[in-house]
Amino acid sequence: MARVLLVEPFHGGSHGAWADGLVVHSRHELVVVSHPAAAWRWRMRGGALTLAEEARRAVAEHGLPDVVVVSGMVDLAGWLGLTRRFLGDPPVVLYLHENQLLYPVSPNQKGSASDELPLVNWMGMAVADQVWCNSAFQRDGLLAALPDLLDRAPDHSHVGFLGEVADRCYVVPVGVDLADVPIPKGTVPEEIVPADPAGPLVLWNQRWDYDKNPKAVLDALRHLADEGVAFRVALVGENERVDPREFVEARDHLGDRVVAWGFQDRAAYVDLLNRSDVVVSAAHHEFFGIAVVEAMAAGCVPVLPTGQSYPELVGSWADGALYPDGDLRTRLRDVLIDLDGWRARVVGLDEAIRRFDWRTVIADYDDRLETLAAGTDRDITSGTTGGRD
Repeated sequence: MARVLLVEPFHGGSHGAWADGLVVHSRHELVVVSHPAAAWRWRMRGGALTLAEEARRAVAEHGLPDVVVVSGMVDLAGWLGLTRRFLGDPPVVLYLHENQLLYPVSPNQKGSASDELPLVNWMGMAVADQVWCNSAFQRDGLLAALPDLLDRAPDHSHVGFLGEVADRCYVVPVGVDLADVPIPKGTVPEEIVPADPAGPLVLWNQRWDYDKNPKAVLDALRHLADEGVAFRVALVGENERVDPREFVEARDHLGDRVVAWGFQDRAAYVDLLNRSDVVVSAAHHEFFGIAVVEAMAAGCVPVLPTGQSYPELVGSWADGALYPDGDLRTRLRDVLIDLDGWRARVVGLDEAIRRFDWRTVIADYDDRLETLAAGTDRDITSGTTGGRD
């Protein structure tokens, strides 16, 4: 068993769920240092110093780690410089839930996007022994975007380092807690539930933020309601916005069709998964998609865009799960009118998506950590840890 120092600069949401799941399921000893899920830009700019101090205390209490895993929302190069006097030289993994080269710029952000935070990502990749990306979609997009960033250097370009860094990049999907997510409706005969006369239950369960493009989904729901299409809707998920105006306006417009609203505790959320028929997304950004994985595992028919990480998630079920650009309303209408027919198109997806269950993916995590701790898969200069798998 290895001792793993897990550094999570933004312990909340999907980042927190990933860190907590790794601690619960791993066979290794996990020692966690973290900061709350707030002020993400400050975490990337200044969190290295305070996280280094937290790490110093953790090492004093628990001993030196065999492996260090650092979640990406921090200046890893700076953190390693600040920990060099007490940390020793363990292998270091950078885990990327997202990256600032591909993340869409908020419409509320003042000024144009700068290269500062993308370069923090790049320098972290350069200093890590291995870089784990949560999807091939993210890894491939990131490696494709890096040359343009690095070519903007005034001199001493880093482009020449890109090949060896790419060889240290692996796809290691997020684990999802599916132990309490119900077996899909209709798979056990005595549990088959008759159709609700009010129509199928549509689930929106993502963050209430610009990158998830809620406006497109809410506009589609309003139009379909005005057409008289029968459905109910649950508008749930994390909301840190002071004024989620489009959600409030949609709730007022949809009235009694709205059966759940806002953040749900785990028990209520799992019950909602059990009752939902359709999960919908129009995200501009999705590097993995925990919420959508949970809903598909519970048997929801997916109505997802053709892009982002979604083709990777649904695989051979793409025709039944993904809609072409601009066709959200048409596809959602078709699914709501003929739910059984669309369920037939995605038979087996609910079972296949459970490959992301923590109880399944943890073996891959643990084997990778054990190999690193043994020192048999680490060579930061030669690129022999290659992993563009």
